[in-house]
Amino acid sequence: MDTPVTIYERIGGADTIRAIVESFYPRVQQHPDLAPLFPDDIQPVMNKQYLFLTQFFGGPPLYSEQYGHPRLRARHLPFPITPRRAQAWLSCMSKALDDAGIKGSVREEIWSRLMYTAHHMINQPEGTPEA
Repeated sequence: MDTPVTIYERIGGADTIRAIVESFYPRVQQHPDLAPLFPDDIQPVMNKQYLFLTQFFGGPPLYSEQYGHPRLRARHLPFPITPRRAQAWLSCMSKALDDAGIKGSVREEIWSRLMYTAHHMINQPEGTPEA
């Protein structure tokens, strides 16, 4: 049997991605900095996140097959993402990774990618009226 190579394979594939998403979004909905950015019906957002994380971590390109290139920054531009909100997002994601039992070197690899991405999404400084 081949040794798992991708992050997706190393963390257990679809079931683990689903667990991360299902742990993450209730936290987002309860976070005072993040909740205003998300719709009340969070299920479509959760489905897109599942597709995206599957692809982002080396699984099948589910997101691109359904929605085209992720274009993360462009897709997030309509939302006021400040450094504080990026940090809040990371905090919620860290707890979701904890809940999914992600540890060790694969956790470090995931965290590096998530930190880079969260900081790349920042599109407004702290304290702007829209934020």
